[in-house]
Amino acid sequence: MNAVKHIALQRIHALFSLAKETIHDDALLAQRYVDIAMKIAMRTKTRLPREYRLLICRHCKSFILPGVNCRVRIQRKREPHFVITCLSCG
Repeated sequence: MNAVKHIALQRIHALFSLAKETIHDDALLAQRYVDIAMKIAMRTKTRLPREYRLLICRHCKSFILPGVNCRVRIQRKREPHFVITCLSCG
């Protein structure tokens, strides 16, 4: 079972790197890569790494990349933290 999860993580990593490369040229293709990566993670019951979870909108499940289709701000209220705003769903 460990080998299956290892292969799944390799494929997820490859799909997210392809999505990062193609987001500027074709946003729909990048979204398709992320959808496939999420399906692989669900099928193998593998949790996505934190660096990839931050690149997916929690509401509309779209692929967001800072500076392209989302806004990142630093809030100092309570504790300093990041606020990531998806520009497609808000």
